This record gives sequence, C-alpha cells and structure tokens, in this order.
Amino acid sequence: MVICHVLARNDLAEAVQVALSRNPVVLLAGPRQCGKTTLARQFVGPGSINYFDLEDPLSLARLEEPMTALGALSGLVVLDEVQRRPDIFPVLRVLVDRADAPAQFLVLGSASGDLLRQTSESLAGRLERVTMGGFTVAEAGGGAAAALWLRGGFPRSFLARDEAASLAWRASFIQTLLERDLPQWGVRTSAVALRRFWTMVAHYHGQIWKATDPARALDVSEPTTRRYLDLLTDGYMVRQLQPFHANLRKRQVKAPKVYVRDSGLLHQLLGVSSMQDLLAHPKAGASWEGFVVEQVLATEPHDEAWFWATHQGAEIDLVLRRGETLLGVECKRTDAPRLTPSIRIALEDLGLDRVAVVYPGDRRFPLGDRVEAVPLQDIAGGDPLFQR
Repeated sequence: MVICHVLARNDLAEAVQVALSRNPVVLLAGPRQCGKTTLARQFVGPGSINYFDLEDPLSLARLEEPMTALGALSGLVVLDEVQRRPDIFPVLRVLVDRADAPAQFLVLGSASGDLLRQTSESLAGRLERVTMGGFTVAEAGGGAAAALWLRGGFPRSFLARDEAASLAWRASFIQTLLERDLPQWGVRTSAVALRRFWTMVAHYHGQIWKATDPARALDVSEPTTRRYLDLLTDGYMVRQLQPFHANLRKRQVKAPKVYVRDSGLLHQLLGVSSMQDLLAHPKAGASWEGFVVEQVLATEPHDEAWFWATHQGAEIDLVLRRGETLLGVECKRTDAPRLTPSIRIALEDLGLDRVAVVYPGDRRFPLGDRVEAVPLQDIAGGDPLFQR
C-alpha cells in the first residue's frame, strides 16, 4: 500500500487564520498526535521565542512568571499543550484586554472537559475554537479512502510505511493515552479498567448506549460507566451523538449513540489488523457508518448534529441543522443503495429538506424525491453533499 507522505491541511489552516482575524485568542482543540503542532508551525516557525511547548522543560521554565514572559511579546504567540497550565488562561485575559494589545494567542489543547470549561469561563467573548481531528478523505483523496478507513486518520498511523508499523503506533498510542495522558488530566481510574471499558465501547460502536451491561461486566455503578464515557468523549476518543427529538406521538430513542471517533483505533480495539479481517468482521458495517459520520461532520457545514430513531424501528444516521433547514444523512455500505421506509418516515416526520445516502460506489443518482445516493469519493473531491 503506497500512501503520499505529504498531505496539505489547507482548510484547517484557513479556518485558524479566519478565527485569528476575528479574535485575540484561538483554541485549536483535538486529540493528541492529530497534527495540531504541525499546523501551528505554519504560523510560528521552530525556534521562535513566540512558541511555547508546555511539555518542554525549557518552555515551562520560561513561563514561571507568565505575565512577564508573555506580556513582552508581540505578534502571534503559540502555547502548545496548554491544558498542562490552566493558570495561564486568566493571564491571557488580562493581556488581550490591554489597550492596543500587541499579541494574539493560538493555544493548542489535547481536549479535555476541564480545558474547554476553563477557556470558556476565563476568555468568554475573546476566544474562538477550531476543532481538529485526523486526516479526512477530502485531505487524503478518494483513492486513499480504504486505507484511511482501515488505519484511521492519525497522521503517524495513516502514513506508516506498512500495516505492522501502523498497528504498532496505534497500540502505543492507546497505552500512552491510558497510562499517561488521562492521569495528567486528573483521572484516577486504573489504565486496565479504562482499557476494558474502551474495548466494550468499541463493541457498542454505532449502537444506542446502555450503561447497564458495561457496569455489570466491570462491577461498577452505572454513573461510573457514564463518567468513563465522558472522559473518553472529552479526549476526542469517543463521540456521543445525541438523539434528535421531534414533536411526535411516536416513542423516540432518548439515549445517545456512541462511536469510537477514529476508525483505526476502533479496529485496534476490536483486534482487526487487515482489510481482509475488517471486511469479514461483524462490526464492518458499523465501522463504515462511523467512518462516514466523522467525514461528514468534518467536511459538511452544519450548526448542530444528531441521530434520530423511534422505538418502532424508524431511524436516520445523521440529522444536520443548517440555519432553519434540517438535512438527513444515511450511511450505507452497499453497492446499490435504495430508498428505505425509514428514510420516507424521516422525511415526513422530521420535515427534512433533503437526504443524502452516502455509499462506497462511484455514481451519484436520485433515489426519490429529495433523496440522492452520494459516493464517498464526492466528499473526497470536495463536492457538496447536498445539491439542489
């Protein structure tokens, strides 16, 4: 498998640039090792006195007196791994509130709930957040979609020289996250317990979350399993997709749907090591659904996103709100998608403007009124998911 080792992330760089044009502080948030530092280096080069890596002892020493160290700088200042020094956020507020403040700040965080709460409280009205994940099909190209699905979007996993190297990197990443990163964020749960829980979440991937079974298997309370799930969600490892509630008489699902956000980590947790293993695995369809969900959410403009399901069996994978318009997305790993009763019900009950059925084929075609089959490669090519 040959993969290009240089992938531009121009859309993300532009999003950061636009955010900086509007705000004195921009938070670039996302999981560790997703490429935040590489992107930030486009704005402030290596060796610049305006770059602080808060995992580097030298940078930490420079920030012993943060007001003195940062107050003398002008231009763009980058603070990498800022969650290690939450006391800096009130300092930033003071600095950017100065008359004719000479500096702007790009802060990078391996997201945690505490980090987002601290920034929103300390820098309310002064900060804009840009969320970053692994590579998308739009960045990697349609020809690399299969490799991206198998390996996931983390740069060192996707760009690895072979499958063995990719698997080794993912195994190390999971171990480091559980044994080092989460404890640094204040997690007091053992790495072994969290690994078992995360593996259970992988088997729930694409399903409605039920806390009872994991709680029973781990011999902990249901609130404890919810806390574990929130920890992995805060770290951008898990997505909890919340249910959409319409004003209907039908009984609608009220629990979230869960996904392991990176398909490569999902496959690692499931013991999938090759495309042959993946295609034969009972979770292959759910894996592909989660992969497409992440691609759509990363590339398609929207204000909010949910899933929708009723206890009578009607469901749709994604409901996107764009302004006053509701749009639906179905993810079907099939060569010949069709108009299903669930899609018809969702169109009528939710008042969806249009529905796109994303599938792994190569031809775009209508399935019915306001419903269209859309190849995944169209997303890779930058074509809009919904066309009039």
